[in-house]
Amino acid sequence: MSTSIQLKQMLTSINRKSYPAYKSLKGSYDFGTHVLIIDHVQGDPFASPSHLSVRVSGRQAGFPDFCFASSDTRITLQDLILRKFEEQIRSYSFRAKGSGKSGLITSTVCGQEILERTACEITAKEVILRFCVGFPANGRTINAQELEKILFDFLPVCVKKALYYKNLNPKEVEAAIFLAEDQAYIRRELKKRNLAAFVADNAILPRQSGVSQKPMKNSVPFSSPASLRVEMQLPHKGTITGMGIPVGITLIAGGGYHGKSTLLNALEAGVYNHIRGDGREYVITDDTALKLRSEDGRFIKDVDISMFINDLPNKKDTHCFSTLDASGSTSQAAGIAEGIEAGIQLLLLDEDTSATNFMVRDTFMQQVISREKEPITPFLERAGDLFEQAGISTILVAGSSGAFFHIADTIIQMDNYHALDITKKVKAMCKDFPLTASDASPFHLPQAKRIMTAPPVKRDAYKELKLKTHSKDSFSIGKETVDLRYIEQLADQEQTAALGELLKYAREHLIDNKKTVSQIVEALETKLENQGLGSVCSSSYTPCGLARPRKQEIYSCFNRYRR
Repeated sequence: MSTSIQLKQMLTSINRKSYPAYKSLKGSYDFGTHVLIIDHVQGDPFASPSHLSVRVSGRQAGFPDFCFASSDTRITLQDLILRKFEEQIRSYSFRAKGSGKSGLITSTVCGQEILERTACEITAKEVILRFCVGFPANGRTINAQELEKILFDFLPVCVKKALYYKNLNPKEVEAAIFLAEDQAYIRRELKKRNLAAFVADNAILPRQSGVSQKPMKNSVPFSSPASLRVEMQLPHKGTITGMGIPVGITLIAGGGYHGKSTLLNALEAGVYNHIRGDGREYVITDDTALKLRSEDGRFIKDVDISMFINDLPNKKDTHCFSTLDASGSTSQAAGIAEGIEAGIQLLLLDEDTSATNFMVRDTFMQQVISREKEPITPFLERAGDLFEQAGISTILVAGSSGAFFHIADTIIQMDNYHALDITKKVKAMCKDFPLTASDASPFHLPQAKRIMTAPPVKRDAYKELKLKTHSKDSFSIGKETVDLRYIEQLADQEQTAALGELLKYAREHLIDNKKTVSQIVEALETKLENQGLGSVCSSSYTPCGLARPRKQEIYSCFNRYRR
């Protein structure tokens, strides 16, 4: 490891040379308060910026032991440090001048969710922050004096203000850690109390807009119906009350624009912890929950959809079904089968984004089109079996078909954003509107059969497996684009980037035309748990810009890869 003095000498020696001379700076430098590592140097001032990291020993950082009591508190501390660091460097970005991206200083901009990210990592020995810097140049001539400003003047200030506990507000750190422990407590209570989800009283569920996940101002605070209200004694906040949604089948009904989808959206986001001030800090959902919708045109390979679809006119086998262009109903049937393989315990559905013929067939339609002529067993007739025989609960938003009232264990009406428990009232009315008796075929769990296939990766396959993240909704690997638009619980583009890295790693190391999707994903989960996201990166260093997705999203991504 070199010293900061040697780095300054190197900068002086390459000043005004051509841009490639910057590559000589790669390496580690001891600044006393921190170690600076230059991991990757950009090719020219207009290219993607250089990757850097700083490391501060745990002893120097000085964070108290309670911050490391669990993985939840550690991830929360990483999130807090990263937010502080990004706030600091933002004020210095582009204060060093030059061409192209010269002077850019950037790191991850966190959203409302608390995610495990490569941009900040805390190990047993040190705190690591990763970020990007545009190395300054005039044209393509090195301007080392401007880079010296960044590395010697700007960066040390940011490091001291964000990575040293003594320079942070201890009450703010404590509040973040205590919130994480309270959220973990609620998740444990869900299982103990047989609840699928919990929505705290006074939670703010509406968001500012479709492009902002910040809480809407002047919105109606959530209030639980008395019959569903539960009380919890949190370790730090103390007594908290809210709506406990029991396991089983829950129907959310109500008129249009009264808050049905707003509640469901909060529940689907409740698989993640949220920061203080989000409004949904205490909206906690079973962390295996899967939000599912119809997905016309999706790729499906070797999925057992026979639980829902059988006896196709073309005699195609639905126990091992494949298609390049699925219908809405077929995509939902496949999504549930794949979700069961991914270990879900809760399904989240919205009638508005579901295939109507997959969800329900009314009595008149059953009279016109007999069971023998209809290959689809609707979800209405399978939801009870999914819970009773597979332990999978359902929370469903419905606004048009009353058939779901008959199978629901709990019925919540949203009335002008106020939740009402109307279960008893509706169950009494159901007697006047009986359902046609179901003659569905016997229930059975789907059997996972898909084996991922791919040609062997050649040594010079950089172009073949080149990764590019387009947005939160898609990435490309080689010539193929993986469409993730309908995986609605992806919270951050960095999760999409991580999915690309995971798929690339699987292509290079795990896919052997023998392993199933389940075997591959479980191997990846074990690797992530033991070695972190950096262990699957295709680069020689761990970049900033990756966030860990849930296991359910990894399955969803791999099942949409056309191999």
